[in-house]
Amino acid sequence: MTQVHNNLPEWVAEAASDKKARDIVIMDMQGISMVTDYFVICSANSTTQVQAIAEHMEEKMRERGIKTYHREGYREARWILIDFGTCIAHIFVEEDRRFYNLERLWNDAAQRVYEA
Repeated sequence: MTQVHNNLPEWVAEAASDKKARDIVIMDMQGISMVTDYFVICSANSTTQVQAIAEHMEEKMRERGIKTYHREGYREARWILIDFGTCIAHIFVEEDRRFYNLERLWNDAAQRVYEA
């Protein structure tokens, strides 16, 4: 059963901010995606920082009792995806974020910039 936490997107964004992620965006995917309710998308300067953000995110969510359902991309660390159920985090190196441009791909989703 998928866990539901109203503050989950903010918790994920906050964890990204803790590790100096840039351009953090929360996208409301409710009614658009059948997979999740929210995306949190952020950028990092390097693959090392992408990994650090992802590891910190998972640690912080684990402390809150949030399960990680799936993760991928750790090996290359250019785009790490972490599935927390109702929220999926996308952590990119800047170049790959520009290339994949999820914000444009899902432009019908309400988007807001996370401010720490």
